[in-house]
Amino acid sequence: MNTISSRVEFKRSPMLTALMLTLGFWLSASLVLDWIIMPSLYFSGMMTQSGFATAGYTIFWNFNRIELLAAGLVLTGVLALGNRQSEWHIGAIALSALLLAVCLLDTYFLTPQMSAIGLQLNLFQTSTEIPANMNLLHGGYWMLEAAKLVAGGTLLRWCVKEF
Repeated sequence: MNTISSRVEFKRSPMLTALMLTLGFWLSASLVLDWIIMPSLYFSGMMTQSGFATAGYTIFWNFNRIELLAAGLVLTGVLALGNRQSEWHIGAIALSALLLAVCLLDTYFLTPQMSAIGLQLNLFQTSTEIPANMNLLHGGYWMLEAAKLVAGGTLLRWCVKEF
């Protein structure tokens, strides 16, 4: 007696898997940097040290380059999935473009500006006051981070639905 066996296999796109992994890594790394590393440096008193601006610039310079790579991968993945799947909507493309714009603003505007304001060029000045412009830039940074987390979380949720 011969039996007929049928195998049902789901073909998942490797691009969707790569997109989910990239978004997961990127968002979790952002949360670790924003909610663990930077607050611990702030509360340990490192912000009052003269080398804080240089150390902060080095940390963010490296992290921003990783973010740019992740944003490029996310945008590429969304565009590839949009080309392959007709139900992938334009909102995903807009959100991934927003993520890239946030990374570009962080990398080429906010990080250099905050480092320049925080850099102490006068060796005889011992003031540890935070300039008012720095608070304004920090507010802009946190707004961009919130937009990045909302957009990235929305994209990740859409990817999980497709998976």
